[in-house]
Amino acid sequence: MKNVLLAVTGLSPQVITETLYALHQNNRTVETIHVITTRDGKERIYAELLSGNSGHYFRYLKEYNIKPSAIDFGHSNIHVITDEYGNEIADIITEPDNEHLLKKCLELAFHFTSDPDNCVFFSVAGGRKTMSSCLTLATQMYGRPQDRLYHVLVSPEFESSRDFYYPPKKSRTIELLDKNEQLFLRKPGMLK
Repeated sequence: MKNVLLAVTGLSPQVITETLYALHQNNRTVETIHVITTRDGKERIYAELLSGNSGHYFRYLKEYNIKPSAIDFGHSNIHVITDEYGNEIADIITEPDNEHLLKKCLELAFHFTSDPDNCVFFSVAGGRKTMSSCLTLATQMYGRPQDRLYHVLVSPEFESSRDFYYPPKKSRTIELLDKNEQLFLRKPGMLK
Protein backbone atom coordinates (compact mmCIF):
# COMPACT_ATOMS: atom_id res chain seq x y z
CA MET A 1 0.00 0.00 0.00
CA LYS A 2 1.32 3.46 -0.92
CA ASN A 3 0.96 6.13 1.79
CA VAL A 4 0.07 9.57 0.44
CA LEU A 5 0.21 12.69 2.61
CA LEU A 6 -2.28 15.30 1.36
CA ALA A 7 -1.93 18.54 3.32
CA VAL A 8 -3.28 22.08 3.27
CA THR A 9 -0.96 24.92 4.17
CA GLY A 10 -0.81 28.68 3.95
CA LEU A 11 2.14 30.84 4.98
CA SER A 12 3.55 28.32 7.47
CA PRO A 13 5.05 25.45 5.47
CA GLN A 14 6.48 24.11 8.73
CA VAL A 15 3.25 22.15 9.12
CA ILE A 16 4.45 19.79 6.38
CA THR A 17 7.67 18.80 8.14
CA GLU A 18 5.92 18.77 11.53
CA THR A 19 3.30 16.36 10.14
CA LEU A 20 5.93 14.23 8.42
CA TYR A 21 7.87 14.03 11.70
CA ALA A 22 4.72 13.06 13.67
CA LEU A 23 3.83 10.34 11.15
CA HIS A 24 7.35 8.92 11.18
CA GLN A 25 7.39 8.93 15.00
CA ASN A 26 4.24 6.77 14.83
CA ASN A 27 5.84 4.36 12.33
CA ARG A 28 3.77 5.66 9.43
CA THR A 29 5.89 5.88 6.31
CA VAL A 30 5.06 8.39 3.59
CA GLU A 31 5.88 7.67 -0.05
CA THR A 32 4.51 10.87 -1.56
CA ILE A 33 3.51 14.33 -0.34
CA HIS A 34 0.97 16.59 -2.05
CA VAL A 35 0.09 20.06 -0.79
CA ILE A 36 -2.89 22.31 -1.48
CA THR A 37 -1.96 25.96 -1.03
CA THR A 38 -2.20 29.51 -2.35
CA ARG A 39 0.25 31.31 -4.63
CA ASP A 40 1.90 32.93 -1.60
CA GLY A 41 1.99 29.57 0.20
CA LYS A 42 3.66 27.97 -2.81
CA GLU A 43 6.41 30.60 -2.76
CA ARG A 44 7.03 29.91 0.93
CA ILE A 45 7.23 26.15 0.31
CA TYR A 46 9.71 26.67 -2.52
CA ALA A 47 11.86 29.09 -0.47
CA GLU A 48 11.74 27.41 2.94
CA LEU A 49 11.28 23.68 2.31
CA LEU A 50 12.40 22.84 -1.23
CA SER A 51 15.33 25.22 -1.74
CA GLY A 52 17.94 22.59 -2.47
CA ASN A 53 19.99 21.05 0.33
CA SER A 54 19.39 24.12 2.50
CA GLY A 55 15.61 23.62 2.48
CA HIS A 56 14.16 22.45 5.79
CA TYR A 57 12.49 19.44 4.14
CA PHE A 58 15.87 18.18 2.93
CA ARG A 59 17.45 18.98 6.30
CA TYR A 60 14.76 16.86 7.96
CA LEU A 61 15.43 13.94 5.61
CA LYS A 62 19.17 14.14 6.22
CA GLU A 63 18.84 14.44 9.99
CA TYR A 64 16.49 11.44 10.19
CA ASN A 65 18.42 9.36 7.63
CA ILE A 66 15.66 9.24 5.02
CA LYS A 67 16.75 9.03 1.41
CA PRO A 68 15.26 11.88 -0.67
CA SER A 69 14.26 9.30 -3.28
CA ALA A 70 12.10 7.52 -0.68
CA ILE A 71 9.49 10.31 -0.76
CA ASP A 72 8.09 11.88 -3.91
CA PHE A 73 7.86 15.58 -3.06
CA GLY A 74 8.73 18.44 -5.36
CA HIS A 75 7.36 21.38 -7.27
CA SER A 76 4.91 19.22 -9.24
CA ASN A 77 3.32 18.07 -5.95
CA ILE A 78 2.30 21.61 -4.97
CA HIS A 79 -1.31 22.23 -6.03
CA VAL A 80 -2.12 25.93 -6.11
CA ILE A 81 -5.74 27.03 -5.91
CA THR A 82 -6.73 28.88 -9.08
CA ASP A 83 -9.68 30.99 -10.12
CA GLU A 84 -11.98 30.22 -13.05
CA TYR A 85 -9.39 31.72 -15.44
CA GLY A 86 -6.49 29.61 -14.16
CA ASN A 87 -4.90 32.47 -12.20
CA GLU A 88 -3.28 31.41 -8.94
CA ILE A 89 -5.08 32.82 -5.90
CA ALA A 90 -2.79 34.72 -3.50
CA ASP A 91 -4.98 34.20 -0.41
CA ILE A 92 -8.36 32.78 0.58
CA ILE A 93 -10.38 35.92 1.24
CA THR A 94 -13.62 35.92 -0.75
CA GLU A 95 -16.48 33.49 -1.18
CA PRO A 96 -15.32 32.59 -4.72
CA ASP A 97 -11.81 31.91 -3.32
CA ASN A 98 -13.39 29.47 -0.86
CA GLU A 99 -15.36 27.79 -3.63
CA HIS A 100 -12.17 27.26 -5.65
CA LEU A 101 -10.44 25.92 -2.54
CA LEU A 102 -13.24 23.44 -1.85
CA LYS A 103 -13.21 22.31 -5.47
CA LYS A 104 -9.44 21.64 -5.30
CA CYS A 105 -9.78 19.73 -2.01
CA LEU A 106 -12.60 17.57 -3.36
CA GLU A 107 -10.81 16.96 -6.65
CA LEU A 108 -7.55 15.80 -5.04
CA ALA A 109 -9.26 13.78 -2.29
CA PHE A 110 -11.28 11.98 -4.94
CA HIS A 111 -8.19 11.41 -7.10
CA PHE A 112 -6.04 9.91 -4.33
CA THR A 113 -8.80 7.82 -2.73
CA SER A 114 -9.83 6.38 -6.12
CA ASP A 115 -6.71 4.22 -6.11
CA PRO A 116 -7.37 1.18 -3.86
CA ASP A 117 -3.59 0.80 -3.38
CA ASN A 118 -3.32 4.23 -1.72
CA CYS A 119 -3.70 5.04 1.94
CA VAL A 120 -4.27 8.80 2.28
CA PHE A 121 -3.12 10.75 5.33
CA PHE A 122 -5.09 14.01 5.24
CA SER A 123 -3.34 16.79 7.20
CA VAL A 124 -5.60 19.70 8.14
CA ALA A 125 -3.17 21.53 10.44
CA GLY A 126 -2.12 24.29 8.04
CA GLY A 127 -3.55 27.35 6.39
CA ARG A 128 -6.64 29.36 7.19
CA LYS A 129 -9.41 27.63 9.11
CA THR A 130 -11.45 27.48 5.93
CA MET A 131 -8.68 25.39 4.34
CA SER A 132 -8.85 22.88 7.19
CA SER A 133 -12.64 22.81 6.96
CA CYS A 134 -12.61 22.17 3.22
CA LEU A 135 -10.09 19.32 3.40
CA THR A 136 -11.96 17.82 6.36
CA LEU A 137 -15.17 17.88 4.31
CA ALA A 138 -13.36 16.24 1.38
CA THR A 139 -12.06 13.57 3.77
CA GLN A 140 -15.58 12.91 5.03
CA MET A 141 -16.84 12.64 1.47
CA TYR A 142 -14.13 10.36 0.05
CA GLY A 143 -12.16 8.89 2.96
CA ARG A 144 -12.10 5.11 3.23
CA PRO A 145 -11.35 2.84 6.22
CA GLN A 146 -7.60 2.86 5.50
CA ASP A 147 -7.38 6.67 5.23
CA ARG A 148 -6.69 8.93 8.21
CA LEU A 149 -7.29 12.57 9.14
CA TYR A 150 -4.52 14.29 11.12
CA HIS A 151 -4.04 17.60 12.88
CA VAL A 152 -0.60 18.12 14.39
CA LEU A 153 -0.30 20.39 17.42
CA VAL A 154 2.86 22.01 18.72
CA SER A 155 3.38 24.22 21.75
CA PRO A 156 2.13 27.79 21.12
CA GLU A 157 5.59 29.34 21.27
CA PHE A 158 6.83 26.93 18.57
CA GLU A 159 3.68 27.38 16.51
CA SER A 160 4.49 31.06 15.96
CA SER A 161 8.22 30.48 15.39
CA ARG A 162 9.51 30.84 11.84
CA ASP A 163 12.60 28.85 12.88
CA PHE A 164 10.87 25.67 14.08
CA TYR A 165 10.18 23.00 11.43
CA TYR A 166 10.40 19.74 13.40
CA PRO A 167 11.96 18.50 16.64
CA PRO A 168 15.63 17.83 15.89
CA LYS A 169 17.39 14.66 17.02
CA LYS A 170 19.74 16.76 19.12
CA SER A 171 18.28 19.76 20.95
CA ARG A 172 19.42 23.16 19.77
CA THR A 173 18.48 26.64 20.87
CA ILE A 174 16.21 28.82 18.74
CA GLU A 175 14.75 32.28 19.35
CA LEU A 176 11.10 32.39 20.33
CA LEU A 177 8.65 35.10 21.34
CA ASP A 178 6.23 34.70 24.22
CA LYS A 179 2.57 35.78 24.03
CA ASN A 180 3.66 39.38 24.81
CA GLU A 181 6.10 39.37 21.86
CA GLN A 182 9.04 39.23 24.31
CA LEU A 183 12.11 37.26 23.26
CA PHE A 184 13.01 34.12 25.14
CA LEU A 185 14.97 31.02 24.22
CA ARG A 186 13.83 27.42 24.41
CA LYS A 187 15.21 24.20 23.06
CA PRO A 188 12.89 22.31 20.66
CA GLY A 189 13.74 19.05 22.38
CA MET A 190 11.85 20.39 25.42
CA LEU A 191 8.34 20.01 23.99
CA LYS A 192 6.11 19.66 27.05
